[in-house]
Amino acid sequence: MTIAVSPAQSFAPSDLMVRVHVAPDPATRALVIVADSGDYYRSSVTQIDGESGPRMIMLELRSVPGGDYEIRAAVVDGAGHERSSVRKQAIVLGGGGD
Repeated sequence: MTIAVSPAQSFAPSDLMVRVHVAPDPATRALVIVADSGDYYRSSVTQIDGESGPRMIMLELRSVPGGDYEIRAAVVDGAGHERSSVRKQAIVLGGGGD
């Protein structure tokens, strides 16, 4: 699993594009993406149908305020257990986070 976030650095408010590449796995049931700066939090859950699910999932985070963000993606199985995760940092300048 890999993650890319663009832009890596921008000015607030900013639209961030998150791209996650997921390897096919029969146990995978969902992808959880979280953006967290301490002052701002947004999350998204996308259902994945194991091996036949999408290999790339894109999420646009619109009008993100200033802050130092950790963007995290994790795949989970049918019981809700995390199977793997990746992280990336994005910096949005302005609005109290710079």
